Amino acid sequence: MLKLYYSPGACALASHIALEEAGAQFELQLVNLREGQQKSPEFLAINPAGSTPALVTPEGVLTENAVILGYIAQTHPDAKLADLDSRFNFHKMLSFCGFLGASLHPAIGRALFARPPLEGEAKDAAVEAGMVKYRIVEDSLFKGPWAMGDHYTVADGYLYVFCRWVKAAGLLDPERFPKLNAHIARMQARPAVQRALATEGIPAV
Repeated sequence: MLKLYYSPGACALASHIALEEAGAQFELQLVNLREGQQKSPEFLAINPAGSTPALVTPEGVLTENAVILGYIAQTHPDAKLADLDSRFNFHKMLSFCGFLGASLHPAIGRALFARPPLEGEAKDAAVEAGMVKYRIVEDSLFKGPWAMGDHYTVADGYLYVFCRWVKAAGLLDPERFPKLNAHIARMQARPAVQRALATEGIPAV
């Protein structure tokens, strides 16, 4: 049985969606980030970095969304959550996920979730720097209708998480980001996404 450590609405939602899409047998373990449970000895024994997601597998623990997403796609091939027949296409998808995790996430995370919160010009500058990353996705990386082209992959759930954040914050202007707004609507029509949102108790945007 797989076990996913998550916090509602945080980036672990991507791995949660992937497990739902895969039809995997799994259980969820809530980690309350606001209460600091990620710093507890019990969770640090699972992930010494003190962050979610963490996926407990029969072979051991995996961390980082890009890795977990690839693992879910490969271990549930019948779900067709990645192009497993093409080594290049599979790693191209991982490259997309790597950009989201290593470039887009920290940029927009600083703008939206810095503690203490940014204000004034500092907040404006951080938001602009973050939205530059979304511009790269909108203009260059996103193939359409799904992230990698004609077929849904685990990368779509990862992209959805970050688009959901900025949509909820009123930053994803439909005129500036028509592809990403359409992707949100497409994602929220998927039963697996609806189940994940309902389970985590978070709304569609």
